[in-house]
Amino acid sequence: MRIAVVGAGFAGVSAAKVLRQSGFDVTVFERAPDVGGVWSRTRRYPGLHTQNDKGTYHLSDLPMPADYPQWPSGEQVQRYLESYVEKFGLASALRLSTEVASAELVNDETGWLVTSRPAGAQDPLTVERYDHLIVANGIFCDPFVPSFDGQASFTAAGGRVLATGEFHDIEAARGKNVLVVGYGKSSCDVAVPVSEVAAQTHVVARELLWKMPRKLGGALNYKYLLLTRMGEALFRYLHLRGFERFLHGPGNGLRQRMVDSVGSVATRQFNLRELGLVPKGSFEDIARSTVSLATEGFFERVTDGRIAVHREQVITELLVDDGRPAARLADGTVLPADLVICGTGFRQHVPFFDDALHARLQDDAGNFMLYRQILPIGVPRLTFAGYNSSFFSPLSAEMAAVWTAAYLRGGLTLPTEVRMRDEVRARLFWMAKRTNGRHARGTNIIPFSMHNVDEVLDELGLNVGPLTRARQWLFPVDPGSYRRVTAQMIRRTADPVSAISDGDPMKMDKIRR
Repeated sequence: MRIAVVGAGFAGVSAAKVLRQSGFDVTVFERAPDVGGVWSRTRRYPGLHTQNDKGTYHLSDLPMPADYPQWPSGEQVQRYLESYVEKFGLASALRLSTEVASAELVNDETGWLVTSRPAGAQDPLTVERYDHLIVANGIFCDPFVPSFDGQASFTAAGGRVLATGEFHDIEAARGKNVLVVGYGKSSCDVAVPVSEVAAQTHVVARELLWKMPRKLGGALNYKYLLLTRMGEALFRYLHLRGFERFLHGPGNGLRQRMVDSVGSVATRQFNLRELGLVPKGSFEDIARSTVSLATEGFFERVTDGRIAVHREQVITELLVDDGRPAARLADGTVLPADLVICGTGFRQHVPFFDDALHARLQDDAGNFMLYRQILPIGVPRLTFAGYNSSFFSPLSAEMAAVWTAAYLRGGLTLPTEVRMRDEVRARLFWMAKRTNGRHARGTNIIPFSMHNVDEVLDELGLNVGPLTRARQWLFPVDPGSYRRVTAQMIRRTADPVSAISDGDPMKMDKIRR
């Protein structure tokens, strides 16, 4: 079986490794000249670091290097992925600097026609047939940059508008008036190094988000709070189980005090009241729009005046003020703005699919209808990887790859299509409600990372043992605990050559039934 994987970030690279070990012929297409996805040198912005510590942000069978700092830089993460490719001999499967122009499902029996070309070129085009396609382009691959009124005149006067992932050279901000739009991780990350060289640095925040300190009170590493099963259980999941029933039942008062105490510590630690930067709502809202770790030095620079935050504001227009590029905010304030850097989110779509296929993959609201965040319902020979953004994104993506490999090897019994569709709809409704619609078209599962891993592995009968899970309640999750899962899956499932020798999905379904 020939499998095409589109994207070589954590999801694509781990999928290639798991599937090759499972006996499949894998080709990975990546438009960047290197592996890494959001960590590629083509997309890294100054100040990019992981939100996880290095002990929780890696793939199961290769820890981060011991000499890496606790929160690795974007460059270090990319080097880690290169070492992963080398360790598992994946280079021969990679087609770097190669863009997938289109992928067409010919029919259920024939599979996919994948059309590719050199990145940035219009031709030559190469068309190849694959039995199965894995979409691993990532939910952070296509930045959304607003279209501002007056942008043409602003640009003609020398102003620039770009996404954080397009900002690579800190010297471009030296001596300039810079506006950073947004208050999420990338916006705050960029604002800190920019503030060291810019004439002025302003952050325009439509909404303030709660920020988690790396170390609460300067002592307790946040990983002992949020990167444990206990931390995850502080937020109400769709289906409660075990101790969660107590926390969200008789123990709800205790749970609420625990969550509120973290917010109180963060407020004091960052001097949020004095700075006028206490977000609306409670600290529990941190789970609604993904948890954002405080950027080192951000609030210190707000305190000393090198960064000015304009809360509950948006840019209403870009203009030219006295011959210089500028921006007007909703409250009428006009700010000089040579450079506008937007950390304003991403579009969740598959650019190489046509509209008809998108319509089969999404509901009426544009949410991806993916069972287990992996399997599209009603579209054969297709799975997704990395569409389960979580605290433990590398681990989540890798375990999804294990699920896909088991599925393709005929070792998975699925519910009926009706049941899968009902389950996905119920989950999407719950996700949209609890996040006020900020669930990235159904792909953001934060903070319920380990719930997702459990559901994927329980369905395979391959979850780690109860003692390991018990330890994860009090200590940060170690992806290394899952390093044997791929080998266990391979031993328990059918030989892929005999199970799917001709790639016929009807035969595969019969095997599963």
